[in-house]
Amino acid sequence: MKSQKPKPALITKKGKELPLSGTALIELLRAVLDKDALFRFRAKGFSMSPFIKEGDVVTVSPLWGDSPRVGDVVAFVSPYVEQLMIHRVLGKKGDHYFIKGDRAPEPDGLVPITNILGRVKKIERHGKEVLLGLGPERVIIAFLTRNGVIFNLLLPIWRLIRPIVRRWAT
Repeated sequence: MKSQKPKPALITKKGKELPLSGTALIELLRAVLDKDALFRFRAKGFSMSPFIKEGDVVTVSPLWGDSPRVGDVVAFVSPYVEQLMIHRVLGKKGDHYFIKGDRAPEPDGLVPITNILGRVKKIERHGKEVLLGLGPERVIIAFLTRNGVIFNLLLPIWRLIRPIVRRWAT
């Protein structure tokens, strides 16, 4: 049987999914974060792989007046395609942030702070928390992503440690 591609969905406290996309997802995310609440939804796409994969459940928190830092993974509305995206902050210039997906071929360019909705605080895959990519290592990942070597460097290392991580996680 052919598996279906996961669609963005809001994840309720009871684990139920409410399918959302496009403008509705952006508006709901903004409204929830404006109330100082966390927002969980199912990610779509591969631009942040291997740290965030399609179908992972992502928890976004408000910025709470704290500016994003280099290495942070943020949810933002792309000023070029008016679409919700989750990518990593690689640098800052004035009130704009240089953002790029870890696996994306091209950066998102300079994104104004007003387009950044929140910071990714938690990633869950198959019901388990993903620990790599949001901790102190995020700064190194940002540096490697900015210089275009993250995927070429991490893929061989990941292939070596992946079996160990899987055994440890179970």
